[in-house]
Amino acid sequence: MANPSGSVPGKGPITHVIFDMDGLLLDTEKYYTEVQEIILARYNKSFDWSLKAKMMGKKAIEAARVFVEETGISDSLTAEDFLVEREAMLQKLFPNSEIMPGASRLIRHLHAKGIPICLATGSHRRHFELKTQRHGELFSLMHHVVLGDDPEVKQGKPSPDIFLAAAKRFEGGSVDPQKILVFEDAPSGVNAAKNAGMSVVMVPDPRLDSSFHDAADQVLSSLLDFSPNDWGLPPFEVTAS
Repeated sequence: MANPSGSVPGKGPITHVIFDMDGLLLDTEKYYTEVQEIILARYNKSFDWSLKAKMMGKKAIEAARVFVEETGISDSLTAEDFLVEREAMLQKLFPNSEIMPGASRLIRHLHAKGIPICLATGSHRRHFELKTQRHGELFSLMHHVVLGDDPEVKQGKPSPDIFLAAAKRFEGGSVDPQKILVFEDAPSGVNAAKNAGMSVVMVPDPRLDSSFHDAADQVLSSLLDFSPNDWGLPPFEVTAS
């Protein structure tokens, strides 16, 4: 049995790591929430976290369909029009994206220890470039990046496509899914990783209903709480500073 704080028996050894981006490495989920609240306010509706949970981690058009249908505004606003309107607002916000606590330390640690790491994000290229424009050096440590508009990603999360594509592109060819650890914040992303046969550490937003935690192998409140030793990865250096 996996226990959230200690080691995870029967898993590993982990040799490769895949990171999600939005809400995990970058604090971008808040921008989506902000913009969606503004749009819904026009229809006298409010945006809640049960809807957010259904949208997180999905490809844009898939999330947009969920949004207009679940809120009952699809007669007034199509999924496509919603995306056009949302886009203009997001483009102004994304360049301000901040790194999440513990993300830089973990990425730099794994890279320094020679653990191959990559990024698998539902974001398409234009958004990826806006979100990461202040953090190019950190993201350059990734062996490769698989984006939501990659031709090999036929279906968005919770389908395993993006993680299977990511596993194939490491140096030396396809990596056994059982040797890969995925970091995710979104329920659809956790399910995508499990559907790909991989282990997954979930770092959910505290507002997310805890029933979504069950699918993950380990649940942490922050990347700062991750202990590489749990997964047979090189431990963090203990420094006096």
